[in-house]
Amino acid sequence: MGRILALDYGEKRTGIAVTDELRLIASGLTTVPTKELMLFLKDYVIAENVDIFVVGEPKQMNNTPSESEQYIKPFLAELAKHFTGISIERQDERFTSKMAFQSMLDSGLKKKQRRNKALVDEISATLILQSYLERK
Repeated sequence: MGRILALDYGEKRTGIAVTDELRLIASGLTTVPTKELMLFLKDYVIAENVDIFVVGEPKQMNNTPSESEQYIKPFLAELAKHFTGISIERQDERFTSKMAFQSMLDSGLKKKQRRNKALVDEISATLILQSYLERK
């Protein structure tokens, strides 16, 4: 059984989280500049067995897609083109950034550390993946 890899896709940076091989635990992996994302994913898939990509699906409160969905759609097409054997699923990502920031507060991170947007993106990806695992 392969890992599940979750992406909190953003215009500048993308947070990445991954499960263990048994798909029980979601852990933050890293944050990469979005322009380097495809290369990172290709290298990661060579090194690790990945069965599913879970990409965050930004929605507004009325359940309509948010503005950032316009950037995600072309990425999804490129992802499907490059990784034909790996399924792509979506997971609602409403409130993940706020929840990530709150978890940083709760864990006692200093103000300087909480300003680290890359860490927020990585935690958000972990929350997306954890929500996906709970849904399944």
